[in-house]
Amino acid sequence: MTVFGALGFSAPWLLVGLIALPVLWFLLRAVPPAPIRRKFPAVSLLLGLQDDEHQSDKTPWWLLLLRMLAVAAVIIGLAGPVLNPDARQSGRGPILVVLDASWASATDWRARVARLEPMLAEAGRNGRPVAILPLTAPAPVTFADADAVIEGLPGLAPAPWEPRFDVTLPEGDFDTWWLSDGLDYDGRAELVAALSERGNLTVFDTATTPTVLMPPVADGAELTLSAMRLTAGPAQEFTISALGPDPSGVERILGTGAITFEAGEAEASTTIELPSEIRARVTRFSLDGVRSSGAVTLTDDRLQRREVALIDGGRDREALDLLSPLHYLRQALEPTADLLDGGLEDILLANPDTIILADVARLAPQEEAELLEWIDGGGQLVRFAGPRLAASDVSRDSEDPLLPVRLRVGGRSVGGAMSWGDPKTLAPFPEDSPFAGLPLPDDVDVTSQVVAQPDPTLTDRVIASLSDGTPLVTRKAHGAGQIVLFHVTANAEWSTLPLSGLFVQMLERLSISSHTSRPEAAQLAGTTWQPMQVLDGFGRLTSGDALPGVAGEDLFDRPLGPDLRPGLYESEDRRLSRNLIEEDSVLTPAVWPASVSVQPLVAPDAQPLGGVFLTLAALLLAADLIASLIVGGRLRGGAIAAIAACALAFQPDVSRAQEDLLPVAEEEILAAGEVTFANVLTGNQSLDTLSLAAMRGLARTLFERTSVEPSDPRSVDLEEDELSFYPLLYWPITPDQTRPSDAAYARLNEYLRGGGMILFDTRDADTARLGANSPEGAKLRELAAPLDIPPLERIPQDHVLTRAFYLLQDFPGRYNSRDVWVEAAPEDAIQIEGMPFRDLNDGVTPVIVGGNDWASAWAIDDSGYAMRTVGRGYTGERQREMALRFGVNLVMHVLTGNYKSDQVHVPALLDRLGQ
Repeated sequence: MTVFGALGFSAPWLLVGLIALPVLWFLLRAVPPAPIRRKFPAVSLLLGLQDDEHQSDKTPWWLLLLRMLAVAAVIIGLAGPVLNPDARQSGRGPILVVLDASWASATDWRARVARLEPMLAEAGRNGRPVAILPLTAPAPVTFADADAVIEGLPGLAPAPWEPRFDVTLPEGDFDTWWLSDGLDYDGRAELVAALSERGNLTVFDTATTPTVLMPPVADGAELTLSAMRLTAGPAQEFTISALGPDPSGVERILGTGAITFEAGEAEASTTIELPSEIRARVTRFSLDGVRSSGAVTLTDDRLQRREVALIDGGRDREALDLLSPLHYLRQALEPTADLLDGGLEDILLANPDTIILADVARLAPQEEAELLEWIDGGGQLVRFAGPRLAASDVSRDSEDPLLPVRLRVGGRSVGGAMSWGDPKTLAPFPEDSPFAGLPLPDDVDVTSQVVAQPDPTLTDRVIASLSDGTPLVTRKAHGAGQIVLFHVTANAEWSTLPLSGLFVQMLERLSISSHTSRPEAAQLAGTTWQPMQVLDGFGRLTSGDALPGVAGEDLFDRPLGPDLRPGLYESEDRRLSRNLIEEDSVLTPAVWPASVSVQPLVAPDAQPLGGVFLTLAALLLAADLIASLIVGGRLRGGAIAAIAACALAFQPDVSRAQEDLLPVAEEEILAAGEVTFANVLTGNQSLDTLSLAAMRGLARTLFERTSVEPSDPRSVDLEEDELSFYPLLYWPITPDQTRPSDAAYARLNEYLRGGGMILFDTRDADTARLGANSPEGAKLRELAAPLDIPPLERIPQDHVLTRAFYLLQDFPGRYNSRDVWVEAAPEDAIQIEGMPFRDLNDGVTPVIVGGNDWASAWAIDDSGYAMRTVGRGYTGERQREMALRFGVNLVMHVLTGNYKSDQVHVPALLDRLGQ
């Protein structure tokens, strides 16, 4: 392919023929030698005469030009001109394809792969080895055959993290194609410089604008969500969906909101208000229609406001808030949790996440039993000591069920006016403690506490202690919940712990409060977080069970990568989400050096122009022919008019064709878009009219009694009409019917194999057992012989037709014979002991054969009245009603198959049958 600007030629050597155009010009201008002039006396007789016809002695210039253009069009057309050719294949040697392959590439990833595949195929045809280097997962580069590289393209996928640029390039020179995601990254300039030194660097930039969603910010019941796009542009609106499991565990959309980018703005925000019950179920928010992990933000405990119940020992120190056992707990928990007050019995009915007892020594036996049951179901009980607990004999001789350890009598006082020694400080938290890694303030000390009695299990239950080794916080598991005891008061009476920020952090580590802000690395030090679910580059959630755990200090401070993916992480009873896009994320458009060639990733489609030039050449030659005849005097005005008339006469009459096709097309479209029944035309006008009225009556019955809403029925001609639009064909049999053609039988067999059903009605009451000895029966055997019909049997008592909608045992029409035939059940379909019917849940019988004259029972006139009499009095109307019920069951069987043979319907059916 040789390219000249936006035009390329597949056979450019043919353009050399254009050089011959000047020579052809002179050849066409050549005329015969000039005549010899001789004087002839008789010529004087012609002087003064005028000749109305003139003929040029040489070819006119405009005709020569017309011929030159025609020849040039032929030459250019044969040279294979292409508009917007792919000029990216110029050059020789290896090609390195660099892919950013980040989350920003996910929105048009398919287009990238679809564009890259023909580029690699062309490189292979040119004998150029290629290699692919995804920067999100760099690996040693090895050039290989293009076909082998193309086979590996389906295995490439965008990653939910930023690309890396510390890659090792192969030796030697090579050209580079860099498929950019449109974003700017630190450290890319060095790689660009290194690739430019090895060969030509061409960057293919995307035309898409990445759009990302920020984590939600909670403000009471409202959630504020912000979005950001790479560049400002026209006004654009997105829908934000809140997704999470419903009570049955199925993931659903729990709420939606609209967010709008104003024209010229790159940021937008909106608020979504969700009830606390719904908000607690939300697992992620996503931008609808944006297929990228950047458009998904995961939620965790920071979004869920926990319910915490506070109960104290009942002391009222003259309403001094600072001395209240619950004052500091309220100050610490009110911003992040919903606090509950009231009696224990009422609180247990609310099923809070945590119950805090501040200096409560004893509970009533019934309250204790109900509280233990709540803890066993997953509740968390947190208790704080105090004078009441220290003075009681609770958990002295034996461990109290609601305390994690046994306690000594009277407690312990240190550093006070009536005691020896100094106040005790905190010891570093052990590694297996939920408080591990929290910094210890210097101003926290303890003056009094309740002391745990030595016990073999004491060491395992201590999660915080004083500098002298005395337990400060103990914990034990109980069922699915846990019991925690702070051996000091919840106010500043026994320690300065409630006055410090450590107190709030310890409550957070116990998951008592929600965490509204991202934890610092120091707060998570010493913990390990296991990924539960992680995001891929397209924003899909996958399981993280096979991934290794992440150290707490690295969870938010380490860059995302293969070992730390955006997702939901869990540690003990706490969950945190690491999102790709955080509150401080910024999107910056990529800026490439001026020396780098930047081309659009999706180039305009190449358009071959060879046919256009050859068509133009043919038109020019046709014009040359007509012009030559005119110049030579061989074509006059009448002939020109005749040619124009012939050209107009041969133009197709499109409007006439559309008028001929439109009625049939509309009728077929209506039949295909609705449930439409049809009767087969027999040639007997009265019977055909009755059959169409029967289909109308059946459709009306279904409309009134079921959710099926059939359209107006039709009569079909087996020789001409398309049958696939109709789920049910009613075919009445007459002795003098004409046998359909072979083409009609081919369509009928195709119709039956495609799921259609034919109801054959001999209308002879089946007096000869399937009508074998009646004229109608003989005609039926003749008509059905070429059809692909399976073996038949009389409708068994457990067939689905007996219970598809109504429970039936008979299938009457005008006559009431039960010998109705359907497809025989498989030989291995046996009835299992204890089951009322066989499991025949496998398809629909393609034909039903009977002789009960159902058309006479179903047919109604335009006013909705029955057209034929069925029996006499109440008995006849009852028979007509049963015929209509059979019709309803028949249609339900056609539309739903044998699903009613599923054993799950047995209890309801037996109840209806009274068994």
